[in-house]
Amino acid sequence: MTSVRVGVFGLLGSGNLGNDGSLQAVLGYLRAEHPEAVVDALCGGPEVVSARYGIPATRLHWYRGEYRTASRAGTIAAKGLGKLVDAVRTAAWVRRHDVVIVPGMGVLEATLPLRPWGFPYSLFLLCATGRLFGTRVALVGVGAAAIGNRPTRALVRWSARLATYRSYRDTQSREAMRAMGVDTTRDEVYPDLAFALPTPRASTPTEHVLSPPGPVCVGVMAFHGGDDDRARAEEIHRRYLDGTTRFVRALVKDGRPVRLLTGDACDAPVVAAILDAVDSPLVTAAEAASLADLMKETAAADTVVATRYHNLVCALKAGTPTLALSYAAKSDALMDRMGLGAYCHPAREVDADRLLEQFRALEQRSAELRRTLTERNLAAARRLEDQFTALTAALFPGTDHAQTHAHARQEAP
Repeated sequence: MTSVRVGVFGLLGSGNLGNDGSLQAVLGYLRAEHPEAVVDALCGGPEVVSARYGIPATRLHWYRGEYRTASRAGTIAAKGLGKLVDAVRTAAWVRRHDVVIVPGMGVLEATLPLRPWGFPYSLFLLCATGRLFGTRVALVGVGAAAIGNRPTRALVRWSARLATYRSYRDTQSREAMRAMGVDTTRDEVYPDLAFALPTPRASTPTEHVLSPPGPVCVGVMAFHGGDDDRARAEEIHRRYLDGTTRFVRALVKDGRPVRLLTGDACDAPVVAAILDAVDSPLVTAAEAASLADLMKETAAADTVVATRYHNLVCALKAGTPTLALSYAAKSDALMDRMGLGAYCHPAREVDADRLLEQFRALEQRSAELRRTLTERNLAAARRLEDQFTALTAALFPGTDHAQTHAHARQEAP
């Protein structure tokens, strides 16, 4: 078979478990449906990606201090030079490929602090050079949101326009891109790519009835608000941490074991602050290195309360009743899609007493919600099969993979 040169692109291998989970899902698709493809990556953490996924990887940025604040003239000059070098490096990398996939991630949003000359600039370089050299660039199952900063919004809008293929992980993302002037007529919405990953066995309702109340997973985040909240970032973080700590302390008072989860390396100080403030043997921290690890943790819990988007995805996919500390519309949309839209609490205004009320109401409906999640997860898996079939048709024309995959699904028992 003719080898197809496929690149994967993004902040992969940089410590964010959700980003890496999206990469894992796309690599699983490529290995199952396009085993002839020769795959490599242009990413944030090439050493991690190569070691973990067995593909060659190149560093996304020439300047290694790209995401550190530059205050001296020398570092500012190095960053500026890096932008010029990255334009050449990205063009050369794109030109070597037939297809480039951006797997999931919130690449078209600014719900967390973001500078236009950071990742938005890198994404624009990718999509522009893809159009220049005839390389098909696909934004697959990505997140998008309204962006206030004009330079960032312009880069994101042009990146989306120049891409060959776009799909989104929720309807709000597609509507946000339409509002920014992108023609989304042919763009589809599918569940997050992480729903394509293997699912660990969840505890059954019977086990919960026969046992005393079990552990609660609390997923925390180094949350400082969004891109438009820089002036009050510390106030937002302090309020979030205080409310979350009070909630954990209330769970401990009720005798509940609490397992603290993270989703990014930058969340570790939040875990340390809660452990120090609560100081109880009932509170422990998980050391998850992947979404699979997170799913195992959430599958073993009675209930999950989480902030990071992919902490929520893991808990919902594991079939565990979940309450979202929601910091963006994407979290609300995910919870609504999975039948738990009533169980969202604002991360910017964590009220420990109100959160505890919602938590207890959630647990009272545990058995019912587990059945709902089973049904919604089956529907998500079917939709992601459609996503991958559509991706094959768009990126690998002239192959019979799409038809073969469809026939296999029809004939499967």
